[in-house]
Amino acid sequence: MNKNDLVAAVADSAELSKADATKAVDSVFDAITDALKTGTEVRLVGFGTFAVSERAESEGRNPRTGEKITIPASRLPKFKPGKALKDAVN
Repeated sequence: MNKNDLVAAVADSAELSKADATKAVDSVFDAITDALKTGTEVRLVGFGTFAVSERAESEGRNPRTGEKITIPASRLPKFKPGKALKDAVN
């Protein structure tokens, strides 16, 4: 399922126009993104939790030359599914 499929499903389910469903889906994505940018965890009970994970600086090797390189520290978004979502999939 891609974003257009999701918008169509939301439009059908909530009896909205596709334009309104697009605004709703975009607003949800923007709200989650904005919360994660500030380091805030987003918990959707029954669905899952979006959080930001800190990855420390590490050392790696360039596979082509074998030269040591430093991989900078970074922040990564993570998703942990909730029990209801796990149960629905299984």
